Amino acid sequence: MRIGVDVGGTNTDAVLMDGDRVIAISKIPTTRDIGAGIEAALARVLLDSSTDPRRIRCVMIGTTQFINAFVQARDLTPVGVVRLGAPATLSLPPFTAWPEVLRNVVDGGHYILPGGFEIDGHPISRFDARAVADAARDLRNRGIFSIAISCVSSPANPRMEDEAQDIVRNEIPEAFITLSHEIGRLGLLERENATIINCSLCKLAVRVIPAFENALSKLGIHAPLYISQNDGTLKRAADVISYPVLTFASGPTNSIRGSAYLSGERNAIVVDIGGTTTDVGVITNGYPRQASGSVEIAGVSTNFRIPDLITLGLGGGSLVTLSCANPGGKPRPNVGPESVGYELATKALVFGGDTLTATDIAVAKGTVVVGDAARVNHLNRAMVDEVMNSIHDRLNDAIELMKTSAAPCPVVLVGGGSLLVNEPLSGASQSIIPEYAAVANAIGAAIGQIGGETDSVVSFMRDGRDAVITRFKADACERAVSAGARADTVDVVEIDEIPLAYMPGDSVRLRVKAVGALDIDR
Repeated sequence: MRIGVDVGGTNTDAVLMDGDRVIAISKIPTTRDIGAGIEAALARVLLDSSTDPRRIRCVMIGTTQFINAFVQARDLTPVGVVRLGAPATLSLPPFTAWPEVLRNVVDGGHYILPGGFEIDGHPISRFDARAVADAARDLRNRGIFSIAISCVSSPANPRMEDEAQDIVRNEIPEAFITLSHEIGRLGLLERENATIINCSLCKLAVRVIPAFENALSKLGIHAPLYISQNDGTLKRAADVISYPVLTFASGPTNSIRGSAYLSGERNAIVVDIGGTTTDVGVITNGYPRQASGSVEIAGVSTNFRIPDLITLGLGGGSLVTLSCANPGGKPRPNVGPESVGYELATKALVFGGDTLTATDIAVAKGTVVVGDAARVNHLNRAMVDEVMNSIHDRLNDAIELMKTSAAPCPVVLVGGGSLLVNEPLSGASQSIIPEYAAVANAIGAAIGQIGGETDSVVSFMRDGRDAVITRFKADACERAVSAGARADTVDVVEIDEIPLAYMPGDSVRLRVKAVGALDIDR
């Protein structure tokens, strides 16, 4: 038996599964103390199912804790940046184009040192071990112990980053070090930014992960803990302390994976309507479609793996307000982006509160049966219709933007707010609300698999395309097994080839991803 948990901005969902069978579910308002909310959600499914905690073999948690901390610029650690790329990159230093509020918190100084590689593989300049050691000592003297190391073209050749790490570790044994080739992809600034973000979350990760483990311990659950990543796979909790940035967007990823599982659709659009936001993504072969270019997080451009999403400030807790586009004009209703979040159960009109929310509108329309419908009988019928039409228009627009062709395709509706939809969506061949749609995110966490990925720039000229791809597939499968997958279940699910016309030797960026079922008995 296993438990999947997903911590959202409004609710913390949990599901207890025995094999492929859902035994119990719970939806608890998210608490300020994330650990307390997780403990309450776990306790509910154990109680409702009369399950002995000792029968739980593993727990998987998806959390917004890290991305929320970065977006809100709280609980972050100053980061020193050692970049190997002088003199070629001096004109664009680290933290370029960062929002001031984040830079003021995270910027711990930077050092642009000789090193890096040209696109043809030749060094930009010779690696300077003494300069790296000097930078490390300066960081230590200034009390900066979280260090991001980046290097031009390191995804193709990580040698200089590895050498720099050894030197920094020798000078600062207790340092938290992140290497950019382990986080991001080609594109120096975006990759470096993702590395800095990861470093800034190190101290928070050291607190959060043990808090999760403590919540399990209090309930007598002594099973391995895994954390959801943003590609639909799992990572051991202890490893997430080193790579917290890879949990970003794991909530929508869990919803997409859960949607594929519950609906049986391998290729579809997913609309996940929560209490605060709606995420629109794509299922491709049962996994989230990944963003192909750079992605902005709180105004910082990054290029690490993250699902291709459109996020709307629209959910069950969204505030409904009236405003006038022109002075003296007729007031028009607006929905979101502000939300009552986890206070929906006390602030919405139908629950005895005094705040008009999207849930109140849905109850007044007759779409949802929750709370006391008599408390919204006074709402103007035309206004209710206008708000519902606005909600559907926004969802339809997002779906069209995510489609890759004009042909209709299946749309899977999940999340606690999915009941806001009361009419067919344009562009959908069918609209599917599967059983357990309200906790699809927790189910996505529970069915998470273990992944392995190989991503590098290669040339097919010497060994040939087939031989290189075969080698990469074997390496990706080996990495998945090493990370905790059962060898007999591992399979290659993605092979991406991106020709690099500006590089010599028939070069391509080759990425191979393999996944397999979690080996619970390991």
